[in-house]
Amino acid sequence: MKLLETKILEAGHVLDSDILKVDNFLNHQVDPNLLNKMGEDMAKHYANLGVTKILTLEVSGIPLAFTTALYLNVPMVYAKKTKSVTLTDEVYTSVVKSFTKKITYDIKVDKKFLVPGDKVLIVDDFLATGAALQGLSEICKQAEAEIVGYGIAIEKTFQNGGKYFRDLGYDVYSQAMISSFEGGKVHFQA
Repeated sequence: MKLLETKILEAGHVLDSDILKVDNFLNHQVDPNLLNKMGEDMAKHYANLGVTKILTLEVSGIPLAFTTALYLNVPMVYAKKTKSVTLTDEVYTSVVKSFTKKITYDIKVDKKFLVPGDKVLIVDDFLATGAALQGLSEICKQAEAEIVGYGIAIEKTFQNGGKYFRDLGYDVYSQAMISSFEGGKVHFQA
């Protein structure tokens, strides 16, 4: 998606050889106009697959998942990283290790929000090693829900998470695919 690539070049900051900081428009402060267009683009890609739910991980995946769900006219569900008094014990659980935070989370989704037969589009802001997608995929497996694809804002192709899921036969649609951060600059996959 050219619009996202342009925004990354204008406002993103390479922190080292494998970290891109986009917190001024994607995952701390959010540019609503950009996210609206990204959600519309993502929804167009998955429009004919019968998606019944969008699943993401709190917090950074929520804006893109929300706008995608809005355009597909389906509910969005996000896996919680923290226990809440309102969350019952009737949950699906998995474990996710955050690449950027170097923390392992137990993630949870209430069983009433993901049911057998749901056709799930998993959406996230970044795809690096694929740990978040693996955790969300495990939740879908527990729920006996079908994964119809993985929608990603930014994929770092040099970290092979996308390759892993594509090799399994999944549709992984990444709106910006980064091949490297050589010389402190973002290089997109051709």
